[in-house]
Amino acid sequence: MKSPQQALLLLVAIFWFSPLYAHTDVASLQGGFISGFMHPILGLDHVVAMVAVGLWGAFLGKPAIWVLPIVFPLVMAFGGALGVAGVEIPYIETGIALSGIVIGLAVLFMIRPPIWIAAIIVGTFAIFHGHAHGTELPNSANPLIFSIGFVTGTGLLHLAGIAMGELTRWTWGTAVVRASGAVIALIGLGFLLGYM
Repeated sequence: MKSPQQALLLLVAIFWFSPLYAHTDVASLQGGFISGFMHPILGLDHVVAMVAVGLWGAFLGKPAIWVLPIVFPLVMAFGGALGVAGVEIPYIETGIALSGIVIGLAVLFMIRPPIWIAAIIVGTFAIFHGHAHGTELPNSANPLIFSIGFVTGTGLLHLAGIAMGELTRWTWGTAVVRASGAVIALIGLGFLLGYM
C-alpha cells in the first residue's frame, strides 16, 4: 500500500503537467494546473481582493472565517463558466477594483454585517473575478485542470488573509489588520482610477 506521501506526490505530478499530445506546441503546455495556480497569485488586483476575503472572514470569526473563503471560489467558478461561455457582464474591471475597495474598507472600519450579507457581498465580487479569468483562459488550456489550479491558488490567498486576520487576537494585531484593510482599499482605488 502506498504511503500518504507517495499518494500526495502522485497527485501533484498528475496536476503539475499539462496533458501531453503527440502534436503539440509550447503554447498548449501553458494551460495546466501550474498556469491556473499562478494566475490569481500573479495579479495584484486579484491578490488584494482574495486576501481581503480571508482577512474579513477571520475578523468576523466563526462561521464567516470559513464561509466567505468557500463562497468566493464557488461563485467565482460560476463567473468563470460565464466568461468561458462568452456571456457578457458589464464593468468587470470596475467590479474587480471595487472588491478591493469595499472589502478593504470593511476590514478597516471593522464592519460586521450578518453572515448572509457578507456572503452576498463576497459572492457578487467573486462573479467579476471569475468572469475575468474565464475570458482570459488560454485557448490551449484544459479547463478542468486549469480551474483546479486556479481554485487552489485562490484558496491559498484566502488562507494567507485568514492567517493575517488571526493577528486580531492581540491589540497590536488588530491595528495591523485594519491597516492592511486600508492598504487593500487604496490599491483597489488605484485600479479603479487607472493608476495601477
